[in-house]
Amino acid sequence: MSQSLVLGGGCFWCMEAIFRDMKGILSITPGYAGGHKAEPTYKQVCTGETGHAEVIRLELDPQVISYDDVLKIFFTLHNPTTLNRQGEDVGTQYRSVIFYADDTQKTAALSAKAEIEQAQLWDAPLVTEIVPLDVFWPAEEMHHDYYEQNPGTGYCQAVIAPKVAKARKLYAARFQR
Repeated sequence: MSQSLVLGGGCFWCMEAIFRDMKGILSITPGYAGGHKAEPTYKQVCTGETGHAEVIRLELDPQVISYDDVLKIFFTLHNPTTLNRQGEDVGTQYRSVIFYADDTQKTAALSAKAEIEQAQLWDAPLVTEIVPLDVFWPAEEMHHDYYEQNPGTGYCQAVIAPKVAKARKLYAARFQR
């Protein structure tokens, strides 16, 4: 039985690329969550006026990779200390956020955040929001597998590729290829 979770750690193209090909990740869907506009578009979310964050919905096989493991990976592969930004991507749509589906996920998210804070992996306090998931809106098809389809673009080379390389170095044993 698979498990679903929704995470926002900046640009969804980056987050999708980081978790792509990780063992136990059954599917990844980029999308939007946490806002007030129904069926938002990328263009609308980019204005910062919809309240949505760019997120990914992961379906995982908990026999291969646990919810807790995914959270720990999440906290090490984006900067959870910068409010409403990741690098040069600035705005509430790029906030660090974990959307939980139930009390079990909420407890796990709070525990993972506290563990990362205690370990002092970052030089500043974590600003990651932990909030209930209301609605997940899938992104337009052009945003699915963006890095895989556009590896030569400037953004992919300058921003996404280094994050993918870091993930593959830190978590090499977790990747299928």
